[in-house]
Amino acid sequence: MTFSSIKPQRSLVEEVCARIASEIRDEGGSSDGWLPPERDLALKLGVSRPVVREATKRLEMQGLLEVKHGVGTKVVDKLHKPLNGSLALLIPDDAERLRQLVQVRFMLEPENARLAAENATTAQIRKLRAALKELETTTDFETAVEADMAFHRELAAASGNQIATLLLHSLSELLQASLKHGYSRTSTANAVRQHAAVLSAIEKRDPNAAAKAMREHLLTAETDLALPKAKKAA
Repeated sequence: MTFSSIKPQRSLVEEVCARIASEIRDEGGSSDGWLPPERDLALKLGVSRPVVREATKRLEMQGLLEVKHGVGTKVVDKLHKPLNGSLALLIPDDAERLRQLVQVRFMLEPENARLAAENATTAQIRKLRAALKELETTTDFETAVEADMAFHRELAAASGNQIATLLLHSLSELLQASLKHGYSRTSTANAVRQHAAVLSAIEKRDPNAAAKAMREHLLTAETDLALPKAKKAA
């Protein structure tokens, strides 16, 4: 006898979540971002209001919706929030979080740079130039941190890999903490020079050079953090 695997069916709430997410993707930002009222949405989908309510709660936890009581439900771009909020609970030691962030960046960002050299559009390269220019010209600490973050976010977007982009956004709060720690000890000069090297390789469509330039930048960033050595497990 030959048996085929049983594919579990999605629950009604999961179906509603998938339908709402699909509609949001199809809209592509062309609407005002507000979902229909709960009663109307239930009628449109042919389900009960409690099912709609549970689905919107799930999508809010995932960062796709924001429920404003007494106002309505709005589409937001906070898909990265659930991971950001979990990191401090998972790794309570500040230095250890930054140390592990550096490790993840080495895994992720050189490949982002490589893919960006292959895939970046003209518009994306303009955004990278703008972020670099902001970092080069600012004398304000907070603006420097934001410009540095913007460069890495735009680089991830230019890779063409949506998962890589979401992962970097998911690390944004920790990345901000890392940059603030680094810039409290050093100037923006190295970052400006090394960001420029990454961008130059991308503009020349040289994937290997872009990846190499990013690795060199991360080595400098790791040195600038001057984190204490990790404690050995007992």
